[in-house]
Amino acid sequence: MATELEIEEVDFAKWREQIRSVRFTVFVDEQKVPAEIEMDAWDDKSRHVLALAEGLPVGTGRLLPDGHIGRLAVLKEWRGKKVGLALMQRLMQMGQDANMPELILSAQTHAAEFYRRLGFVAMGKPYQEAGIEHIEMRRKA
Repeated sequence: MATELEIEEVDFAKWREQIRSVRFTVFVDEQKVPAEIEMDAWDDKSRHVLALAEGLPVGTGRLLPDGHIGRLAVLKEWRGKKVGLALMQRLMQMGQDANMPELILSAQTHAAEFYRRLGFVAMGKPYQEAGIEHIEMRRKA
């Protein structure tokens, strides 16, 4: 029987450690992003979603008040199982429900095609962020 996946909007203060665990595993441990920049001042101001499998966090993402989507992270063993898609669909719906005219993200260039399939369009040239090549992408909400 397949594991049921739940995508929940969660309170950051209550779920901070679970969100941190997923993000540090993906960004700090795997991608070598400096630990001191992973959690930031936007966390308290953003809306967060968590992907839960049997109650355990396997993915996360956030929506900033200005329409930026960020910190989308899925644990390695859950990639390729549409967890990222489910998280993005929820974040995009949250942006639409909040009447945000546009959603913006800073995509790692290797993931740009994933976001393009969701209607995001690359803007400008690639740039370095935390030692990883990114490109700005935008989508009308």
